[in-house]
Amino acid sequence: MNKTIAVIRGDGIGPEIVSEAIGVLDAVAEKFGHAFTYQEAPMGGCAIDAFGVPLPDSSLETCLRSDSVLLGAVGGPKWDAQPSANRPERGLLKLRSAMGLYTNIRPARMFSDLAAACPLRADIAAKGIDFVVVRELIGGMYFGEHTTSQVDGEQKAVDVCSYSEHEVRRVARVAFDMARKRRGRVTSIDKANVLDTSRLWRKTVEEVGRDYPDVELLHMYVDNAAMQLVRDPSQFDVIVTENLFGDILSDEASQITGSIGMIPSSSMGEGTRGLYEPIHGSAPDIAGQDKANPIGTILAAAMMLRYSFDMSAEAGAVEAAVDRTLKAGFRCGDILNEGGKLLGCKAMGAEIRARI
Repeated sequence: MNKTIAVIRGDGIGPEIVSEAIGVLDAVAEKFGHAFTYQEAPMGGCAIDAFGVPLPDSSLETCLRSDSVLLGAVGGPKWDAQPSANRPERGLLKLRSAMGLYTNIRPARMFSDLAAACPLRADIAAKGIDFVVVRELIGGMYFGEHTTSQVDGEQKAVDVCSYSEHEVRRVARVAFDMARKRRGRVTSIDKANVLDTSRLWRKTVEEVGRDYPDVELLHMYVDNAAMQLVRDPSQFDVIVTENLFGDILSDEASQITGSIGMIPSSSMGEGTRGLYEPIHGSAPDIAGQDKANPIGTILAAAMMLRYSFDMSAEAGAVEAAVDRTLKAGFRCGDILNEGGKLLGCKAMGAEIRARI
């Protein structure tokens, strides 16, 4: 099978971790008889430096022509002085919108060999962590109107959060469909005791839930959900929530599994083309030092194989290779434990490739 992958290396550690993910994809292609073609699509701070904008039209066209997109990370303090509309992150928002990627899927799984890295109490970690956050991605406050004006002698800022029924319904269906393939439970997160958008969210999710009588539906306020994630994460199977809440909770979820460097994500729309990336940032403080953990990006590539290319066996081979590498005791700095064998970014990628 031949597939074209748009590659956004991005900023900071982005180029390093993407290179290791591509190396793993090449190992998969060799083992399973596929051919992957990579097309570069500059985005983020590096694109601002080269083209003056965070997402050039040429990069967007490359992504839209591709079978899927692999992203490292964008942004960094170098571009903090950019106007709001031209910050590196704006390129990512524009890309999500143009690709119609309304659902972000972030699995939170604690590898058994990394239990010691979990910051929760040992008795909590022993119950296991294995859930998925399904986040609405192109609505809510991030895509609402943002204004700052002068009112009565002082500055006033307004950020608009809005949702329509169809935006909630389509992401809810993703969550329920996923729960059917897992443990049959959806927890919908909102703030329906305060927000009109959350009341619409809850009403619409309940309507969708009637089409899934085999899936248990629970509702939880976002403040309680933040507490429950650290009190007893084992209770969750599939979490579905709006854009802002999902952004915050999925970062919390990643940290309780041991390291933010281990967590992949996929962003999907109606078709099979998706955007795949680790959930961490560009980490400019360690960029170029071969210290980055590439596992989140490598697992994101595995998600691409499974969800966009329908290559379940190939995805499983990557995930198993990661698992065997960890069982062999190899660790990057962010997950290093006593007795672990410290590796840099390149060496970790090589160990995983060798186990494909």
